[in-house]
Formats: sequence, C-alpha cells, structure tokens
Amino acid sequence: MSLRGTDAYGDDRTLPALVRRAVEAARTHGFAFSCRPEQGRLLQVLAAGARAGIAETGTGCGVGLAWLASGAAPGTRLTSIERDPDRARIAREVFRDCPDVVILHGDWQRVEEHGPYDLLVLDGGGQAKGDGAADPAVLLTAGGTVVIDDFTPATTWPPCFNGAPDRSRLHGLEHPELRATELRLAADLSVIVGTRLPAG
Repeated sequence: MSLRGTDAYGDDRTLPALVRRAVEAARTHGFAFSCRPEQGRLLQVLAAGARAGIAETGTGCGVGLAWLASGAAPGTRLTSIERDPDRARIAREVFRDCPDVVILHGDWQRVEEHGPYDLLVLDGGGQAKGDGAADPAVLLTAGGTVVIDDFTPATTWPPCFNGAPDRSRLHGLEHPELRATELRLAADLSVIVGTRLPAG
C-alpha cells in the first residue's frame, strides 16, 4: 500500500497490459494506494522464478498482483488476499481472463490456506507485517523469497519509526530463518527482501 502509488503511473505504454488495466481500475474507483512502478518491476522479476506459487496480502485493485502475474511463468498459481469486499470484486474483474489468479476476500490470514509459496509479498494493511504476524518460516518453501514493502529507507540502526525501533522492519531483517536485506527502490521507498534458509 503506497501512498499516492496510483498517481505514480503516467501514460506509460511500456507497462504490461495487465498492469495498465489494474491501474485504470484503481483510478476509476478512486483507490490511491497502489503498488508503485519501482516496486512493481521488482515483483515482476522475482515472480519469474517462483514456480511453486506466489501469494500477496493486500490486493487493492490489483496493480501489484498484475506486476506479479506479468512476470510469472504460465501455470504458476497466484493467490491474493483483500479484506475489502468491493476491492476484491474489482480486482477479480481485472483478472477475469487469468485462470491462474485467485483473489480471496478476508483478512491476511487466509494466505495460510494455500501455502507454502516460492514468493510471498506482504503488502498493505491487515497487520501481516511485524511480530506475531505472517511467519515466512511457515509460508515459504525452503529457498523461497519474501518481500515486505512500503518502508521509507532506513538511515539509522536500529531502524526507527516514530522515535522507537521499527519492529515491523526488524521482524523481517532479523528473522532467524531468513537471510534478508533492505533494498532502496527510490529516495522515499524501500522494501525488505529475504530468502528462507534451508532446514538444518
């Protein structure tokens, strides 16, 4: 969920057709918090290697999911969870011609119904990030990748939010079963990317 993420898209004809369709749906329905292009291109690349399935929390109107679907190999199942029923309906319409895409309505915990995944994107609200939330050790295959998004780049260690240690960010960076780092995608945008370590 990126503030003003939908506004970050101009009339870019190089965007994948599915991404353009999702952006148009977000604009039509006044949804401002879409995945930004910088993050979308990262998701597109990561999706190409995720053969055992991809999951996302926080569908919105489907922009991030469209980037994932545009990069995924044919036959790769993509599951996305959206807690707002109207947005879930809008996103299903965006992906009406995509049989490998499943959009579920509900809280982020529904992502647990279909795992583990090769790629997990913890996006938007719904409290899927941080202590006591989505556990990449349970939801990822060995060697699978998690993307925890929508941070501002850290400038201190430990990273802070509102004057206190940023527990959500540290949960990903210090998770004992992940090898993780923060990637700066823009001056005001970063993500945590982690790989689940093999057992033993």
